[in-house]
Amino acid sequence: MSLSYEASGVNYDQLDAFKRACQQAASETTRNLAARGYAEPSGVRGESAYLIEAGDHFLAHVEEGLGTKNLVADAVLRETGENFYAAIATDTVATIVNDLVTCGALPVSVAMHAAAGDSAWFADTARMTALVNGWRDACNLCGAVWGGGETPTLRGIVNAEALVLAGSAIGRIFPKSNRVTGTVSDGDAIVFLASSGVQTNGLSLCRLIADKLPQGYRTPIGHGDGRTFGQALLAPSAIYAGFVEACQKRGLPLHYLAHITGHGWRKLMRLDEPFVYRIEEPGGEPALFQFLREAGPISLEEAYATFNQGAGFAAYVHPRDVAAVLAAAEASGHRAWRAGTVVKRGSEKRVEIPSLNLAYDAGSLRLR
Repeated sequence: MSLSYEASGVNYDQLDAFKRACQQAASETTRNLAARGYAEPSGVRGESAYLIEAGDHFLAHVEEGLGTKNLVADAVLRETGENFYAAIATDTVATIVNDLVTCGALPVSVAMHAAAGDSAWFADTARMTALVNGWRDACNLCGAVWGGGETPTLRGIVNAEALVLAGSAIGRIFPKSNRVTGTVSDGDAIVFLASSGVQTNGLSLCRLIADKLPQGYRTPIGHGDGRTFGQALLAPSAIYAGFVEACQKRGLPLHYLAHITGHGWRKLMRLDEPFVYRIEEPGGEPALFQFLREAGPISLEEAYATFNQGAGFAAYVHPRDVAAVLAAAEASGHRAWRAGTVVKRGSEKRVEIPSLNLAYDAGSLRLR
């Protein structure tokens, strides 16, 4: 029987219902901005980043968490002695900043939240130092200051041997014309930027698979990739802030940006307006995802609804700008390709991947 993300304890229907309830309640606080000299732009609720409008700029705010990827790092450290906590720091900063830049904001300040079940977690000097240095390096990579953080000890809430990693970031859009507003049109091109692997999504399911394998995280993934399962899972996430900045410096209009994380390729239809997102060139499936599907087993439909499958970020642009956008991606260190087309088909809203015979309709992604 095929595995699903829900089998690992993650039910997006339940989580998304809570998110929608939060958005409704949060909207009742918007009036408080006026007293501070700010306003809320229309259409920001339900997007990846929250925007606040000032006179000549926007501020963006994001709070995000790593999830359970550091539990994989803990297991690999115990089993092999390999320390991946610098990569774990990169992962946490990436999951925050990659959401932030979807609105066109460039990161200014990033804060760390590291909640431990026992303060003894920080006594492992090598692990702690790797986390600290990795966080610093990730902030430098995305051009942000490390602005502070919080390190609570939450005995009875957090496992004594574990750490809950999360954080927040503030970004700025200046000039205002750099804001990504979602002005998508029929015929727009969809450009994919490659991921480095699972990045920060679907790790609960990956951990469930590892528990089934006789060699666990030491299992070779094969398919021409010489890494073990643990090594492949712990590849540090790509950070896409440099790509967005490169496009802005080149004056390239970005109609919409999607960070492909939770909900997999269903995230391509996050924009509220109905469009069909037709992916004609999904790209080859990386070895890690082939391994996951076989080891689960995981159906193709579930894989693309859960994992990024090799595409970590998407930009929707005018067809005439594709070559320049691909050049901006390459200049900022990312492999990218034209993956598909935005199609206006009445009120229909779905993601179509014809070559894989897959389609996801609007009912499978309810974030508003």
